Amino acid sequence: MASLPTIKQLRYLIAISETLNFTKAAELCFVGQSTLSAGLKELEDSLGVQLVERDKHSVSLTPIGHGVVERAQRLIVQADDLVDFVEGSAGSMMGVIKLGVIPTIAPFLLPLFLPKMREQFPDLKIVLREDLTANLIDKLNHHELDFALIALPYDTKGFLIKELFNDEFWLIGNQNDPSLKNKEIQLTNQLTDRILLLEEGNCLRDHTLAACRKTEIASQSGIEATSLLTLVQMVEYGLGMALLPEMAVKSGLLKNTQLIARPLTAPAPNRKIALIARSTTARIEEFNALVNVIKR
Repeated sequence: MASLPTIKQLRYLIAISETLNFTKAAELCFVGQSTLSAGLKELEDSLGVQLVERDKHSVSLTPIGHGVVERAQRLIVQADDLVDFVEGSAGSMMGVIKLGVIPTIAPFLLPLFLPKMREQFPDLKIVLREDLTANLIDKLNHHELDFALIALPYDTKGFLIKELFNDEFWLIGNQNDPSLKNKEIQLTNQLTDRILLLEEGNCLRDHTLAACRKTEIASQSGIEATSLLTLVQMVEYGLGMALLPEMAVKSGLLKNTQLIARPLTAPAPNRKIALIARSTTARIEEFNALVNVIKR
């Protein structure tokens, strides 16, 4: 009968699965390569199966190794949640919270609520990570983050989700553009064909396409923006128009430009700003505190 593995052995296996390299895996685990190799061998011996195939040129997981890694990841998350629970029991609203935020939210929302959090909960430290939604979701699953501020719709099945508010899209373009003469704009095919997009992987790209009711928009210039600031600059250079979230417009992003912003006719397309966490999180009080402060 197989004996129970240790958390350390499972972390070694997960590191191997992520790097397929013993040297890099050892660096991730902050141990020597010989220590990692010995720990992995002990894990295989205790389970009675081969988990990793290795030779001088390559490293790969066996079919059962893939299955073990999937289960090991779930066990590690639960073990880390247990530690969070114990640490949190010593006193709520204390310690460190690891918060992920997508780039199209971070510069506009963080300055509004972080000072309030510091004021209300001085013993709670918030460490920030800005990244794309897919990467934040992955880091949540791997217990590298506690919470994430993202924009919906996005596949968040299995997570604890709290929708905070709607963020409507505004159309921006040159102040002399006759298409923007009205106080509210109705999106037509003629206008949506001029819309510029963020690069692949940014959820705002998908939200923009959904607002335009299109699956794709050809870029006349052959380029796409990597950030909202670049997108604004591209519009100012006359390369097209863009849809910006209301929070970005009202933050003053168009200040000192020749651009204007117009709201869209009702029902205006929007994205929903949400705070998400693992359903097993032990930091539920901190989660609710963040929700309440952001909503206010």
